[in-house]
Amino acid sequence: MRLPDEPEPSFQINILPMIDVIFAILTFFIMSTLFLTRSEGLPVNLPGAITTESQPQSQLVVTIDRSGNLSLNRQSIEINALEAQVQQQITAGEQPVVVINADTEVAHGRVVAVMDRIRAIPGARLAIATQRPQSSP
Repeated sequence: MRLPDEPEPSFQINILPMIDVIFAILTFFIMSTLFLTRSEGLPVNLPGAITTESQPQSQLVVTIDRSGNLSLNRQSIEINALEAQVQQQITAGEQPVVVINADTEVAHGRVVAVMDRIRAIPGARLAIATQRPQSSP
């Protein structure tokens, strides 16, 4: 029993568990953003390469799907119009990387024909998209 002159006990909020929860949520968001990827091409089965490198500069993506159809930045295009469309999307003084996403089933000649058209564009650099092969356990 409390005496009338006794002060009430002060309430305290323990913030340590709250800090733990906030750090757990922050860790979850940081880890989940590491797995986000930006896909600019159409879905194709890319060939594997151990020496794969990332290209951070401005990119134009040419996709060649399994049946040999071409797309430039997800827009269907004919091979005869490819060179003009890429030149139209290049701004002055810029040297973009034109990335070729070619399905593994596409004929080698089709890929070489696309590469030849892109290499004819002054200032454009060429890259071929690959993915790291899955390691066997």
